[in-house]
Amino acid sequence: MAMAGGSNGVPDIPLTEVEGLVRELVTGLVPEPVASGPGRPRILPATALWAGLLVSVLRGFSSQLDLWRLLALGHLWDYPRYPVSDQAIYRRLAAGGTQPLAELFAQTSRLLTTRLEPYAATDLAPFATEVVALDHTDLDPIARRLPALRDLPPGDAHLLPGQLAGLFDLRRQQWRHVQFIADPHQNEKVTAREMVATLPPQSLLLCDLGFFGFTWFDDLTDQGQWYVSRLRNRTSYDVIHTFYAEHETFDGLVWLGAYRADRAKHAVRLVRFRSQGRLHTYLTNVHDPRTFPLAEIVRLYARRWDFELAANLVKQHLGLHLLWSAKEVVIQQQLWAVLLISQILQALRLELAARAGVDPFDVSMALMIRWLPRLAAAGQDPLATFLADGPALRFIRPATRITVQAPTIPPTKLKPLPPDLPLERVPRHANRNCGPRSAKREN
Repeated sequence: MAMAGGSNGVPDIPLTEVEGLVRELVTGLVPEPVASGPGRPRILPATALWAGLLVSVLRGFSSQLDLWRLLALGHLWDYPRYPVSDQAIYRRLAAGGTQPLAELFAQTSRLLTTRLEPYAATDLAPFATEVVALDHTDLDPIARRLPALRDLPPGDAHLLPGQLAGLFDLRRQQWRHVQFIADPHQNEKVTAREMVATLPPQSLLLCDLGFFGFTWFDDLTDQGQWYVSRLRNRTSYDVIHTFYAEHETFDGLVWLGAYRADRAKHAVRLVRFRSQGRLHTYLTNVHDPRTFPLAEIVRLYARRWDFELAANLVKQHLGLHLLWSAKEVVIQQQLWAVLLISQILQALRLELAARAGVDPFDVSMALMIRWLPRLAAAGQDPLATFLADGPALRFIRPATRITVQAPTIPPTKLKPLPPDLPLERVPRHANRNCGPRSAKREN
């Protein structure tokens, strides 16, 4: 398929089929190694192997056998038929490693990041360089339909393929950094520092309670990074300044750790309010409530769920819940292929939403995946159809995400921070997350 060039030099995502972009990327970014030495040249080029793997994911295939059939029947674009056996495909995948697909994912991500810049949600924490959700997700157990696994009991450790750790870019709806973790029981904090090191200074991280810890918070502040977290139950703290307090709504600075055994180094901001009978409490190291108002903290932290939705796209809609192999290298190949396709689909939805003038989550990703290929096969322009008939056919509809109603505090009611208030102290990290009992002391 011929690809139109965008104004910034990045290929346009075609209106007829996403496979066009996949083909452009594979052909342009995966060079074919030059054969050398004795022996017969390979029948199946590496480009065809990796292109076939990506197309298999995009078309919803569920096994290595489907990849073999695609190549053997000559149903991959205008590539010829490749007279290879299914075992030859298994061996090529097992020996192929993960570097080609990992590099292709990285280069594709860079292209899409450039392309999506006009559509980035720059209203999300504009003071931050980047805004990302940090989290892990467990990969679904391998089905026992694979011959080597049929005799294993349900829940056996060999059926657990591992975890996916990632940083998800909330402004562009793209995976910024991903890492496969083979150990399904590894603590999520182990890889967190390595991933954060890939971010530019003054990025804002949204972290769930799995990352909660005084040392972690202090280190992020020392590294010049911003964060938002919920407050873990039974965490002790001392209030050192109150910006605002009325009924159960509070905005102020606190020391985490009210006891000598466990004390954070840096003062943090704590915001609290009640909504629909539930008390919500968040922490951030952005001290100025004018820069980062309470209501904005709540709105932004709710976007941490974007990570879960992106993981659901990878695992459910693109078939990662059906792993093709028990071999770790093939699991990772399937993972990189699924992630690459998800990047393209997320980019496509962001562009479509911008053209329709709606929120990206108003565009149904599940219906995009289901109907774009059908519309293209029927000779229609899929995106034009989505734009013209989307609301009527409910391709585009109001998102059903739950929102938390947070109070808006007028800036005139905020008590200024005393210029001489100490915001650092000598820490004592006891390698635990909270005080020995629920306690707080408010001044």
